[in-house]
Amino acid sequence: MLRLEWYIARHVMGAILAVLLVVVGLDLVSALLDQLDDVNEGYAFADALWFLTLTTPRRIYEFIPLSSLVGCLIGLGMLATHSELTVMRAAGFSTGRILLGVFKPVMLLALFTLVLGQFIAPYTEQQAQSFRALAQSGSGAMSSRYGVWHREGNSFIHINAVEGGEVIHGVTRYRFGADRQLQQSSYARRGEFKDGQWQLEQVSNTYFSERGSRVERQAEEAWPSGLTPELLSVIVVEPVDLPISGLWSYSRYLEQQGVSADTYLLAFWGKLLQPLAILALVLIGVSFIFGPLRSVTVGQRVIAGVIFGLIFKFAQDLLGPASTVFGFPPLIAVLSPILLCTGAGLWLLRRAG
Repeated sequence: MLRLEWYIARHVMGAILAVLLVVVGLDLVSALLDQLDDVNEGYAFADALWFLTLTTPRRIYEFIPLSSLVGCLIGLGMLATHSELTVMRAAGFSTGRILLGVFKPVMLLALFTLVLGQFIAPYTEQQAQSFRALAQSGSGAMSSRYGVWHREGNSFIHINAVEGGEVIHGVTRYRFGADRQLQQSSYARRGEFKDGQWQLEQVSNTYFSERGSRVERQAEEAWPSGLTPELLSVIVVEPVDLPISGLWSYSRYLEQQGVSADTYLLAFWGKLLQPLAILALVLIGVSFIFGPLRSVTVGQRVIAGVIFGLIFKFAQDLLGPASTVFGFPPLIAVLSPILLCTGAGLWLLRRAG
């Protein structure tokens, strides 16, 4: 029996990895074509290739759920096409044991996804974004297309590029008064985090008043800020590319600043529950093989898997903004498609007998 479970697991995992390789490869080719528009004297073709290399773990993480569904349909579907599943069940190998043979490797894949999303992909993605922003940034205020914005109290901050977390380039700050009038703007060419605060270099401050404006220049300026290197490493990338721990701590920080943290909470629950989403998609894939897709071709199974995977993704993407508009918790927005998918899979398996 263990040999049969291993046989099933080998076919399913092989198909999942093959689909993942194809999907990630196509995504990298598409991303490379987009990067060609940014290639210039400061950002060479080799830099674009290195950027794509650093973003590969993030792309793998994003496509594992869809690849798990399509790979399960292909791997288990090939066994069904060759009547191997029928022979197994006739020999006393129950549907539950077949499910166990599928879910054992998928659970390891889900665990790997959790580790990848917490430790590997966020680090490489931050390095990729910092590398590209540093290569693209110029010497003027807000010159970088890939800079980041941040709000702290009545101040709005733009940083052209982040280098290694503790070094920042092209720091532009705007401070507003209680009447929402601009009181001060400043630009610093470079900053480094030392002794609990940022030490800015080559700083130009512009002060605004009813009489006009005046400019002061300083070689150095101490900038105490709640924007620590740890928090800076969070805002330099998109919420979906952050580690689970970083999403939780930054959402708490935003709430303390009086800023809505729904986007980061959605990403937090999405990443925390992604292993459950993978298992739910695989369950629906297995139920399709024993149910409506038992006798169709491989191509039809692939199309069905892609369509259902996209519907699942669109449902999560639509429920996210809906939670903000209608005021229900982000956890419900993330968990609802998983529960519906699980329920549908169990219902189809029960019908199939």
